[in-house]
Amino acid sequence: MPELELALLKRSVGAIAAGCERCDHCHRTPLVGERVYVYESGRMRCELCRALQRDTPSASRVVHGPEFGYAVRIRITDQRAA
Repeated sequence: MPELELALLKRSVGAIAAGCERCDHCHRTPLVGERVYVYESGRMRCELCRALQRDTPSASRVVHGPEFGYAVRIRITDQRAA
């Protein structure tokens, strides 16, 4: 049974790692809140490796956590009698 558990663990870790964005230079996964830079060539650089790229980035963005975009907005209305 330990071999099965180990195989399932390796499979799940591999699936998670495949979905992560990584810096094209150092292959590090940027932290939540860190700014990443995208260049015309399509390469992405983390904030640490940005100084190694000579040209200016075409876009930059902040890395969000997995819960980003799942906020629930509730509209509250006053239903008291006037």
